[in-house]
Amino acid sequence: MSRPVDAVLLIAFGGPTARPEIRPFLANVTKGRPIPAERIEEVAHHYELIGGCSPLNELTFRQAQALQSLLRRDGPDLPVYVGMRNWTPYLQETLAEMAEKRVRRAIGLILSSFQAEASWGRYQNDVAEARLRVGSLAPEIEYASPWFDREGFIGAMAERVKKALGQIPPADRPGARLIFTAHSVPTAMAEVSPYASQFVLASRLTASRVGHAEWSIAYQSRSGSPREPWLEPDIAEVIRGCAREGARHVVAVPIGFVCDHVEILYDLDVEARRVAEASGVGFVRAAAVNDHPAFIHMLRDLVAEAVSGGLRPR
Repeated sequence: MSRPVDAVLLIAFGGPTARPEIRPFLANVTKGRPIPAERIEEVAHHYELIGGCSPLNELTFRQAQALQSLLRRDGPDLPVYVGMRNWTPYLQETLAEMAEKRVRRAIGLILSSFQAEASWGRYQNDVAEARLRVGSLAPEIEYASPWFDREGFIGAMAERVKKALGQIPPADRPGARLIFTAHSVPTAMAEVSPYASQFVLASRLTASRVGHAEWSIAYQSRSGSPREPWLEPDIAEVIRGCAREGARHVVAVPIGFVCDHVEILYDLDVEARRVAEASGVGFVRAAAVNDHPAFIHMLRDLVAEAVSGGLRPR
Protein backbone atom coordinates (compact mmCIF):
# COMPACT_ATOMS: atom_id res chain seq x y z
CA MET A 1 0.00 0.00 0.00
CA SER A 2 1.47 3.38 -0.97
CA ARG A 3 2.20 6.01 1.64
CA PRO A 4 -0.21 8.92 2.06
CA VAL A 5 0.75 12.25 0.52
CA ASP A 6 2.40 14.49 3.12
CA ALA A 7 3.23 17.70 1.22
CA VAL A 8 3.44 19.68 -2.00
CA LEU A 9 6.69 20.73 -3.65
CA LEU A 10 6.77 23.69 -6.05
CA ILE A 11 9.72 23.20 -8.42
CA ALA A 12 11.06 26.38 -10.01
CA PHE A 13 14.06 27.71 -11.88
CA GLY A 14 15.37 30.13 -9.26
CA GLY A 15 16.96 33.52 -9.65
CA PRO A 16 19.36 35.97 -7.95
CA THR A 17 17.82 38.01 -5.15
CA ALA A 18 20.60 40.62 -4.90
CA ARG A 19 23.32 42.05 -7.14
CA PRO A 20 26.21 39.97 -5.63
CA GLU A 21 24.30 36.78 -6.46
CA ILE A 22 24.01 37.44 -10.21
CA ARG A 23 27.24 35.85 -11.43
CA PRO A 24 27.19 32.86 -9.04
CA PHE A 25 23.63 32.22 -10.17
CA LEU A 26 24.62 32.41 -13.85
CA ALA A 27 27.50 30.04 -13.14
CA ASN A 28 24.96 27.52 -11.87
CA VAL A 29 22.71 27.99 -14.90
CA THR A 30 25.51 27.60 -17.45
CA LYS A 31 27.51 24.86 -15.69
CA GLY A 32 28.59 22.23 -18.19
CA ARG A 33 27.34 24.23 -21.19
CA PRO A 34 29.66 25.89 -23.74
CA ILE A 35 28.37 29.41 -23.17
CA PRO A 36 30.92 32.15 -24.08
CA ALA A 37 32.03 34.30 -21.16
CA GLU A 38 30.96 37.44 -23.00
CA ARG A 39 27.41 36.11 -23.29
CA ILE A 40 27.31 35.43 -19.54
CA GLU A 41 28.49 38.98 -18.86
CA GLU A 42 25.85 40.31 -21.23
CA VAL A 43 23.10 38.53 -19.29
CA ALA A 44 24.59 39.70 -15.98
CA HIS A 45 24.28 43.25 -17.30
CA HIS A 46 20.62 42.58 -18.12
CA TYR A 47 20.02 41.69 -14.48
CA GLU A 48 21.80 44.86 -13.40
CA LEU A 49 19.59 46.93 -15.69
CA ILE A 50 16.39 45.56 -14.12
CA GLY A 51 17.55 46.32 -10.59
CA GLY A 52 20.20 43.73 -9.83
CA CYS A 53 17.89 40.85 -8.98
CA SER A 54 15.06 38.68 -10.28
CA PRO A 55 11.52 38.76 -8.85
CA LEU A 56 11.16 35.05 -9.65
CA ASN A 57 11.97 33.82 -6.14
CA GLU A 58 9.62 36.28 -4.47
CA LEU A 59 6.83 35.47 -6.92
CA THR A 60 7.32 31.72 -6.46
CA PHE A 61 7.01 32.08 -2.70
CA ARG A 62 3.89 34.18 -3.21
CA GLN A 63 2.50 31.34 -5.32
CA ALA A 64 3.40 28.88 -2.55
CA GLN A 65 1.78 30.99 0.15
CA ALA A 66 -1.41 31.47 -1.88
CA LEU A 67 -1.57 27.73 -2.62
CA GLN A 68 -0.96 26.91 1.06
CA SER A 69 -3.88 29.14 2.07
CA LEU A 70 -6.17 27.58 -0.51
CA LEU A 71 -5.24 24.05 0.51
CA ARG A 72 -5.96 24.89 4.14
CA ARG A 73 -9.36 26.27 3.18
CA ASP A 74 -10.49 23.76 0.56
CA GLY A 75 -8.19 20.79 1.13
CA PRO A 76 -6.25 18.65 0.93
CA ASP A 77 -4.55 20.42 3.85
CA LEU A 78 -0.88 19.89 3.00
CA PRO A 79 2.24 22.00 3.62
CA VAL A 80 3.78 23.61 0.53
CA TYR A 81 7.54 23.72 0.01
CA VAL A 82 9.62 25.49 -2.66
CA GLY A 83 12.70 24.00 -4.28
CA MET A 84 14.82 25.73 -6.95
CA ARG A 85 17.08 24.30 -9.63
CA ASN A 86 19.64 27.09 -9.75
CA TRP A 87 19.48 29.10 -6.53
CA THR A 88 18.44 28.91 -2.91
CA PRO A 89 16.48 27.21 -1.64
CA TYR A 90 18.06 24.50 -3.80
CA LEU A 91 16.11 21.32 -4.35
CA GLN A 92 18.54 19.37 -2.18
CA GLU A 93 18.11 21.86 0.67
CA THR A 94 14.33 21.69 0.46
CA LEU A 95 14.22 17.90 0.22
CA ALA A 96 16.52 17.66 3.25
CA GLU A 97 14.19 19.97 5.20
CA MET A 98 11.22 17.87 4.15
CA ALA A 99 13.02 14.70 5.28
CA GLU A 100 13.74 16.27 8.68
CA LYS A 101 10.02 17.02 9.01
CA ARG A 102 9.21 13.39 8.18
CA VAL A 103 7.67 14.11 4.79
CA ARG A 104 7.72 10.81 2.95
CA ARG A 105 5.62 11.43 -0.16
CA ALA A 106 4.96 14.74 -1.92
CA ILE A 107 3.23 16.03 -5.04
CA GLY A 108 5.67 17.86 -7.31
CA LEU A 109 4.34 20.81 -9.31
CA ILE A 110 6.74 21.81 -12.09
CA LEU A 111 6.36 25.53 -12.72
CA SER A 112 7.13 25.42 -16.43
CA SER A 113 4.36 25.90 -18.96
CA PHE A 114 5.42 23.45 -21.67
CA GLN A 115 7.22 20.12 -21.73
CA ALA A 116 10.69 19.59 -23.17
CA GLU A 117 13.95 18.13 -21.96
CA ALA A 118 15.13 21.64 -21.07
CA SER A 119 12.08 22.23 -18.91
CA TRP A 120 10.28 19.27 -17.37
CA GLY A 121 13.02 16.76 -18.12
CA ARG A 122 15.76 18.70 -16.36
CA TYR A 123 13.54 19.50 -13.39
CA GLN A 124 12.78 15.81 -12.91
CA ASN A 125 16.43 14.84 -13.32
CA ASP A 126 17.51 17.46 -10.78
CA VAL A 127 14.90 16.24 -8.30
CA ALA A 128 16.15 12.67 -8.73
CA GLU A 129 19.77 13.76 -8.16
CA ALA A 130 18.78 15.81 -5.11
CA ARG A 131 16.94 12.83 -3.63
CA LEU A 132 20.05 10.68 -4.03
CA ARG A 133 22.14 13.27 -2.19
CA VAL A 134 19.64 13.49 0.66
CA GLY A 135 19.59 9.73 1.03
CA SER A 136 17.09 7.09 2.00
CA LEU A 137 14.87 9.46 3.99
CA ALA A 138 14.31 11.76 1.00
CA PRO A 139 10.60 12.00 0.19
CA GLU A 140 9.21 10.30 -2.87
CA ILE A 141 8.06 12.85 -5.45
CA GLU A 142 5.06 12.29 -7.68
CA TYR A 143 4.54 14.75 -10.51
CA ALA A 144 1.19 16.36 -11.19
CA SER A 145 -0.09 16.31 -14.75
CA PRO A 146 0.91 18.90 -17.39
CA TRP A 147 -1.30 21.95 -17.09
CA PHE A 148 -0.66 24.02 -20.24
CA ASP A 149 -4.27 23.70 -21.43
CA ARG A 150 -6.01 23.73 -18.05
CA GLU A 151 -8.89 26.11 -17.44
CA GLY A 152 -7.14 28.01 -14.63
CA PHE A 153 -4.01 28.71 -16.63
CA ILE A 154 -5.84 29.72 -19.80
CA GLY A 155 -8.30 31.85 -17.83
CA ALA A 156 -5.52 33.63 -15.96
CA MET A 157 -3.61 34.33 -19.18
CA ALA A 158 -6.78 35.59 -20.86
CA GLU A 159 -7.30 38.09 -18.05
CA ARG A 160 -3.70 39.25 -18.36
CA VAL A 161 -4.23 39.77 -22.11
CA LYS A 162 -7.49 41.69 -21.60
CA LYS A 163 -5.78 44.01 -19.14
CA ALA A 164 -2.93 44.60 -21.60
CA LEU A 165 -5.35 45.31 -24.44
CA GLY A 166 -7.00 47.84 -22.17
CA GLN A 167 -3.89 49.99 -22.47
CA ILE A 168 -4.50 50.42 -26.21
CA PRO A 169 -6.96 53.04 -27.51
CA PRO A 170 -10.37 51.35 -28.02
CA ALA A 171 -10.47 52.09 -31.74
CA ASP A 172 -7.12 50.34 -32.23
CA ARG A 173 -7.75 47.23 -30.12
CA PRO A 174 -9.38 45.00 -32.76
CA GLY A 175 -6.36 45.37 -35.05
CA ALA A 176 -3.73 44.95 -32.32
CA ARG A 177 -1.62 41.82 -32.82
CA LEU A 178 -1.18 39.47 -29.89
CA ILE A 179 2.25 37.86 -29.95
CA PHE A 180 2.44 34.83 -27.67
CA THR A 181 6.01 34.06 -26.63
CA ALA A 182 7.91 31.11 -25.20
CA HIS A 183 11.61 30.43 -24.65
CA SER A 184 13.22 29.05 -27.78
CA VAL A 185 14.78 25.59 -27.57
CA PRO A 186 16.93 23.61 -30.03
CA THR A 187 14.87 22.18 -32.87
CA ALA A 188 16.31 18.71 -32.20
CA MET A 189 14.91 18.90 -28.67
CA ALA A 190 11.57 20.20 -29.89
CA GLU A 191 11.22 17.34 -32.38
CA VAL A 192 11.13 14.76 -29.59
CA SER A 193 8.85 16.68 -27.23
CA PRO A 194 5.37 18.25 -27.24
CA TYR A 195 6.85 21.69 -26.44
CA ALA A 196 5.91 23.50 -29.65
CA SER A 197 2.48 21.90 -30.01
CA GLN A 198 1.60 22.70 -26.39
CA PHE A 199 2.71 26.30 -26.95
CA VAL A 200 0.51 26.68 -30.04
CA LEU A 201 -2.52 25.10 -28.38
CA ALA A 202 -2.26 27.19 -25.22
CA SER A 203 -1.92 30.33 -27.35
CA ARG A 204 -4.92 29.40 -29.48
CA LEU A 205 -7.06 28.68 -26.42
CA THR A 206 -6.10 31.99 -24.81
CA ALA A 207 -6.76 34.03 -27.95
CA SER A 208 -10.11 32.29 -28.33
CA ARG A 209 -11.00 33.01 -24.70
CA VAL A 210 -10.20 36.68 -25.24
CA GLY A 211 -12.09 36.68 -28.53
CA HIS A 212 -9.18 38.18 -30.44
CA ALA A 213 -8.52 36.94 -33.96
CA GLU A 214 -5.22 38.72 -34.61
CA TRP A 215 -2.48 36.65 -33.00
CA SER A 216 0.88 35.04 -33.72
CA ILE A 217 3.49 33.00 -31.87
CA ALA A 218 7.14 33.88 -31.46
CA TYR A 219 10.15 32.52 -29.64
CA GLN A 220 12.50 34.54 -27.48
CA SER A 221 15.63 34.46 -25.33
CA ARG A 222 17.65 32.08 -27.49
CA SER A 223 20.93 31.24 -25.74
CA GLY A 224 22.57 28.47 -27.77
CA SER A 225 25.28 28.26 -30.37
CA PRO A 226 24.49 30.20 -33.58
CA ARG A 227 25.48 27.05 -35.49
CA GLU A 228 22.66 25.05 -33.89
CA PRO A 229 19.10 25.52 -35.22
CA TRP A 230 16.61 26.70 -32.61
CA LEU A 231 12.86 27.23 -32.82
CA GLU A 232 11.77 30.29 -34.76
CA PRO A 233 10.43 32.87 -35.57
CA ASP A 234 12.17 35.21 -33.16
CA ILE A 235 9.97 37.85 -31.60
CA ALA A 236 11.96 40.68 -33.19
CA GLU A 237 11.16 39.34 -36.66
CA VAL A 238 7.51 38.87 -35.78
CA ILE A 239 7.24 42.46 -34.55
CA ARG A 240 8.86 43.75 -37.75
CA GLY A 241 6.48 41.59 -39.79
CA CYS A 242 3.48 43.01 -37.93
CA ALA A 243 4.69 46.50 -38.75
CA ARG A 244 5.06 45.63 -42.44
CA GLU A 245 1.50 44.27 -42.40
CA GLY A 246 0.20 47.55 -41.03
CA ALA A 247 -0.34 46.72 -37.37
CA ARG A 248 -0.31 49.77 -35.13
CA HIS A 249 0.07 47.93 -31.82
CA VAL A 250 1.46 44.63 -30.61
CA VAL A 251 0.86 42.91 -27.28
CA ALA A 252 3.58 40.53 -26.11
CA VAL A 253 2.07 37.66 -24.12
CA PRO A 254 4.72 35.59 -22.26
CA ILE A 255 2.58 32.46 -22.00
CA GLY A 256 5.67 30.25 -21.81
CA PHE A 257 6.74 31.79 -18.49
CA VAL A 258 5.04 31.43 -15.11
CA CYS A 259 6.67 34.42 -13.39
CA ASP A 260 7.89 37.81 -14.50
CA HIS A 261 11.70 37.66 -14.51
CA VAL A 262 14.69 38.76 -16.59
CA GLU A 263 13.55 37.08 -19.80
CA ILE A 264 10.39 39.15 -19.56
CA LEU A 265 11.60 42.30 -17.81
CA TYR A 266 14.59 42.71 -20.13
CA ASP A 267 14.12 40.55 -23.23
CA LEU A 268 10.58 41.81 -23.75
CA ASP A 269 10.26 45.09 -21.83
CA VAL A 270 13.60 46.43 -23.12
CA GLU A 271 14.73 44.59 -26.25
CA ALA A 272 11.38 43.76 -27.87
CA ARG A 273 10.00 47.19 -26.98
CA ARG A 274 13.02 48.77 -28.66
CA VAL A 275 12.35 46.79 -31.84
CA ALA A 276 8.70 47.85 -31.80
CA GLU A 277 9.58 51.51 -31.34
CA ALA A 278 12.09 51.35 -34.19
CA SER A 279 9.38 49.75 -36.36
CA GLY A 280 6.83 52.43 -35.51
CA VAL A 281 4.57 50.03 -33.60
CA GLY A 282 3.07 50.56 -30.16
CA PHE A 283 4.20 47.94 -27.64
CA VAL A 284 2.34 46.55 -24.61
CA ARG A 285 3.36 43.55 -22.57
CA ALA A 286 0.92 41.31 -20.69
CA ALA A 287 1.98 40.08 -17.26
CA ALA A 288 2.82 36.45 -16.62
CA VAL A 289 0.31 34.50 -14.54
CA ASN A 290 2.41 35.02 -11.38
CA ASP A 291 0.03 34.49 -8.43
CA HIS A 292 -3.22 35.10 -10.31
CA PRO A 293 -6.04 33.48 -8.27
CA ALA A 294 -7.23 31.34 -11.21
CA PHE A 295 -3.73 29.91 -11.62
CA ILE A 296 -3.45 29.17 -7.89
CA HIS A 297 -6.84 27.42 -7.96
CA MET A 298 -5.58 25.33 -10.86
CA LEU A 299 -2.52 24.30 -8.82
CA ARG A 300 -4.84 23.32 -5.98
CA ASP A 301 -6.91 21.19 -8.36
CA LEU A 302 -3.76 19.46 -9.62
CA VAL A 303 -2.81 18.59 -6.05
CA ALA A 304 -6.28 17.25 -5.27
CA GLU A 305 -6.32 15.14 -8.43
CA ALA A 306 -2.86 13.77 -7.76
CA VAL A 307 -3.74 12.88 -4.16
CA SER A 308 -6.86 11.02 -5.22
CA GLY A 309 -5.31 9.48 -8.33
CA GLY A 310 -2.53 7.54 -6.65
CA LEU A 311 0.26 8.47 -9.08
CA ARG A 312 3.42 6.44 -8.91
CA PRO A 313 6.65 8.00 -7.60
CA ARG A 314 9.23 9.01 -10.22
